[in-house]
Amino acid sequence: MKLAALFACLCLAASAHAEDLHPAADAAGFVPLFNGKDLSGWKTTGNWVVEADGSVSLHPREGEKGWQRYDAYIATEKLYGDFVLDLEFKINAKGNSGVFMRVGDMKEPVKTGFEVQILDTYGLEKPGHHDCGGIVHGIGPSKNMVKPAGEWNRYTITVKGRSVKVVFNGEQVIDTSLDDIKMADRPNVGQIAFQDEALRVWYRNVRIKELK
Repeated sequence: MKLAALFACLCLAASAHAEDLHPAADAAGFVPLFNGKDLSGWKTTGNWVVEADGSVSLHPREGEKGWQRYDAYIATEKLYGDFVLDLEFKINAKGNSGVFMRVGDMKEPVKTGFEVQILDTYGLEKPGHHDCGGIVHGIGPSKNMVKPAGEWNRYTITVKGRSVKVVFNGEQVIDTSLDDIKMADRPNVGQIAFQDEALRVWYRNVRIKELK
């Protein structure tokens, strides 16, 4: 086999392995969290819109700013414990949002849940806990995997007991315990929510598999 052909085969194998870290589109046990038509099953005072393609995006209203408008976050009505959450997201330049999990009180999501950050930190050499892919106030991703602004990214987040694993665009970037990152007080059951930072953000193919 010629060197170029061998290299191509290795690249394809590596790409396939990376995709294996994300669940397949037809993986058993997953159910959509958005129905593609309206926001049934969710609650928010923010201006979240179901787009024609079924994605859900935030259209900030004039004068809205900041991240402490917690009732503007969009949160599930249902509570979740152990699960695999798979989703895609897209942000603009300087975009900011976040995926909150096991929130015990939506009046205090930062203190009663934990957040996997969404932030325009493309190209950052050494990402920390507050950069894209990190658990805010907890631990940074092992590698910066965020794509340039305007491109779709993918998270697969597995939460079981105190364990949290994050696969980000085909790379596992977090494998930790909440107890090891000073979040031992976070509950084992709570709401899933997306942050309203008053900046445009899009979510699509949001689905969940509850673990027994």
